[in-house]
Amino acid sequence: MNSSAPLFQEIQIRDLTISNRIWVSPMCQYSATDGLASDWHRVHLGAFATGGAGLTIVEATGVVPEGRISVGCLGIWSDEHAHALQPMVDFAHSQGVAIGIQLAHAGRKGSTMRPWDDHLIASPEEGGWQTVSASEIAFHGMPTPHALSINEIAKLVESFATAALRAVNVGFDVIELHAAHGYLFHQFFSPLSNNRTDEYGGDFAGRTKFLLQTVKRVREVIPQTTPLFVRISATDWVEGGWTIEDSIQLAKELQTAGVDLIDVSSGGIVHNATIPFGPSFQVPLAEAIKQGADIPTSAVGLITDAQQANEIVSSNKADAVMMGRVMLRNPRWPLAAAETLNEKIAWPKQLERARTLK
Repeated sequence: MNSSAPLFQEIQIRDLTISNRIWVSPMCQYSATDGLASDWHRVHLGAFATGGAGLTIVEATGVVPEGRISVGCLGIWSDEHAHALQPMVDFAHSQGVAIGIQLAHAGRKGSTMRPWDDHLIASPEEGGWQTVSASEIAFHGMPTPHALSINEIAKLVESFATAALRAVNVGFDVIELHAAHGYLFHQFFSPLSNNRTDEYGGDFAGRTKFLLQTVKRVREVIPQTTPLFVRISATDWVEGGWTIEDSIQLAKELQTAGVDLIDVSSGGIVHNATIPFGPSFQVPLAEAIKQGADIPTSAVGLITDAQQANEIVSSNKADAVMMGRVMLRNPRWPLAAAETLNEKIAWPKQLERARTLK
């Protein structure tokens, strides 16, 4: 459908055409049992599929059981787990919506209870596990992780590749690797959490090696037609930590390795970073990476208004906006945004009567 508002213009990435630039950010629901998707996920993701967004990305999904953030997080370490997500994929496609999945490993920030439980760390009896990381450096208030050996790193590279293949086999249109928010890949590339002296530590090349190896392996096993995204924390917001300049260099190398878009967030590696929260506060980071690395980006973080979102895309600060909390509040936000911008987009036929209240 033709559109004059850049926010509602199509975008093609590899062989995938996405109907607009409003995308649903991956958001943990802590509602899985042993990593398996539940009825909650069907309703949660189904609401987005009927809401007008061009792309929905499923929440951080563990490639191994120990890769989950919490005991209630999704997993895709078996075919059973992948097939449990199949109905959500099929429904999204029935609505003409692209759907992706964020493959993840929480590292030292894993083995937690759900946010609404009365304590943070899950015991073995509650399904908890020994966490892992680049180094034996604990996150604030959490147990000390096991430092991964080189052989263990190699096995995780294969776990990501196998998970990606499972995901495309059940129909996911986009694969995203989660390398942000202080989770495992981020724990390797940030100097604040990696004090290794082997090939996976030290300088920029060593600290980014795990992520780049994984990207290359995932790109090898998924179809060349399938877009591959990586979400990164563009800065740690801490002196001596990961910087936007580092992110620009990483984005260049990720693009060479086969990544199509950088999903730009920030922070998460330490608990006390001073982050300048406010509307569009991370958009300059997405713009810097887009311009500095010459790669498509998506912007996230307190983007809540239709005009605001349209301006981000129209001014070429980012190629798309990832919507999070605002979509939890109103999964059909894109339909309302289209009306605000005087754009006519397709509604599900079952909802057509709500176009007017007269």
